[in-house]
Amino acid sequence: MEVAPVRGAAPEIEKCDAGDDVESDHAAGAEAERVRREERARVPPWWEQVTARGLVAALLIGFVYTVIIMKLALTTGIIPTLNVSAALLAFLALRGWTRAPGLLTGGGRGAASRRPFTRQENTVVQTCAVACYTMGFGGGFGSSLLALNKKTYELAGVSTPGNSTASYKEPGVGWMTGFLFAISFVGLLNLLPLRKALIIDYKLTYPSGTATAVLINGFHTPQGENNAKKQVRGFLNCFGMSLLWSFFQWFYTGGESCGFLQFPTFGLKAWKQTFYFDFSLTYVGAGMICSHLVNLSALFGAILSWGIMWPLISKQKGNWYPGNVPESSMLSLFGYKSFMCVALIMGDGLYHFIKVTGITAKNLHEQSNRRHVKKATNEDTFVIDDMHRDEFFNKDYIPNWLAYAGYALLSIIAIIAIPVLFRQVKWYYVVVAYVLAPVLGFSNAYGTGLTDMNMSYNYGKIALFIFAAWGGKDNGVIAGLVGCGVVKQLVQVSADLMHDFKTGHLTLTSPRSMLVGQAIGTAMGCIIAPLTFLLFYKSFDIGNPDGYWKAPYALIFRNMAILGVEGFSALPKHCLELSSGFFAFSVLINLMRDFLPRKYRDYVPLPMAMAVPFLVGANFAIDMSVGSLIVFAWHKINSKEAGLLVPAVASGFICGDGIWTFPSSLLSLAKIKPPICMKFTPRS
Repeated sequence: MEVAPVRGAAPEIEKCDAGDDVESDHAAGAEAERVRREERARVPPWWEQVTARGLVAALLIGFVYTVIIMKLALTTGIIPTLNVSAALLAFLALRGWTRAPGLLTGGGRGAASRRPFTRQENTVVQTCAVACYTMGFGGGFGSSLLALNKKTYELAGVSTPGNSTASYKEPGVGWMTGFLFAISFVGLLNLLPLRKALIIDYKLTYPSGTATAVLINGFHTPQGENNAKKQVRGFLNCFGMSLLWSFFQWFYTGGESCGFLQFPTFGLKAWKQTFYFDFSLTYVGAGMICSHLVNLSALFGAILSWGIMWPLISKQKGNWYPGNVPESSMLSLFGYKSFMCVALIMGDGLYHFIKVTGITAKNLHEQSNRRHVKKATNEDTFVIDDMHRDEFFNKDYIPNWLAYAGYALLSIIAIIAIPVLFRQVKWYYVVVAYVLAPVLGFSNAYGTGLTDMNMSYNYGKIALFIFAAWGGKDNGVIAGLVGCGVVKQLVQVSADLMHDFKTGHLTLTSPRSMLVGQAIGTAMGCIIAPLTFLLFYKSFDIGNPDGYWKAPYALIFRNMAILGVEGFSALPKHCLELSSGFFAFSVLINLMRDFLPRKYRDYVPLPMAMAVPFLVGANFAIDMSVGSLIVFAWHKINSKEAGLLVPAVASGFICGDGIWTFPSSLLSLAKIKPPICMKFTPRS
């Protein structure tokens, strides 16, 4: 991913004649003061930016997207950015609320208009909803937490060294909710005293936060509202079509390997190697949101693994690995799939960790050297605008003592609670994590502001290896997985909050209301995410490597923990050499992406996207490539319309298919099965 430039001085503007200097200075100052007065009159105080109707809308949006995120996390683990569609739904919900008759507002239309819908309220709702559904994947339900369950323990091999019999813990609403509450709020206070430095002094871009702010600001203009209506219409049409299609498909899935999800698009031989289009509009929509490079990288990884590597390695059955072990055993072909996937991910993660750390250090050094440079004069309208935003950002002061006291209190709670929930995790492990959290959180938040790459998972993986080795053979796996979740959550929430502060800075939203919205959304997510996960867990065969709900990252994270405990002795025969080759390959192609000329680097695949099909299969990569093809053709036909509607249409596909998962899981719990099994077999 390209490194985004730091927001520095604004571009030069044409200078007036020397004789007009004084007059233009007065005019610019008067104009700036007039703009400030108008904005000050329009912007509500922070307590009016957090509204009851906004929290209700955020709860509904957060629930919908938690269901979608959970489905994605438990099938492939690839999560597209849904912030844009969350902001769109927030705008749709509250615009409808404010224009609804008195049934919704407790009065007539006039009562609704007394509390107008502002961009500040839109920002808080979007922040609250995103904080809620982020718990669906940030909490580790598809990775570190799920890796603790018995099925993943068995998949990793009950006889595998380091995978001890006491190293699993079955999911439960109580301990999962308690764990999330114990670790998720500290990150909100971690970097609170540094918010001014990161947002104003260093002028970090936080590209996702900036893009969300531009979107929200655009909604609250006449032209933006017209565009929003078109986007909403496209979203609702595709949502309805996707929901009806998913409902229709359900009728044909009344048995194992039945339905359109198993349609042998390219023939039965290709189907056996997972090369088929499974008509999943979730992944078609995800492919429309993700870049072409991500989708094609996933397809390349599928061809390399399922088309070349696995058929070749399977011919060594009885030579490289025993022929009498189950295919799901780590001592069979599945072990090669798992550890080569881990090697690609670790190579990519380590490279970007070093890269972003270097960029952070370099930019901090340059910032310190530029301290003596003055800002541009108030002739520059961009600087006036920035000063105006800075004034609003600093107006609602949050005391630093509150952040320090809250951090200390929440840390003490976590140090007591986590060892109670997991006896393998010693209290001093948690102390080490919370002592390092401010340093790691600042590094991640600064790097995210520069590059838009949240490295929390890489910090979590490093913590996983450290705590797994520290815990030893008996306690290492659980200590590593829990330590990974603690560190990842600490540094991720810090960076997410800075993203939100950047959005608030650009939409003139109070930092206090943003912090309150983030905290309420986090609390919602700590309750909604475990309940949603348990619904999926009890309704479907989660973690079955041969089924639809593969949850690949659970096994990946558990194997990482086993490696941390046992080292390379846990690998099957020749797996170390092959994994080392893929690790080096991952580093090499990242180097190529950074040092090749721009016209070539866009053809170099992404290792992280390549790695997922190694375990999951090729079908989802084909779905996402179809999404890419739709976007490519749409841009060729009407580029302006595509730029406006692609995010809305893609979100409609994802939401419709994702929401159907909720009623289908309820039907499964009620033992109601589809009436038809559509299956394909050879003619012979």
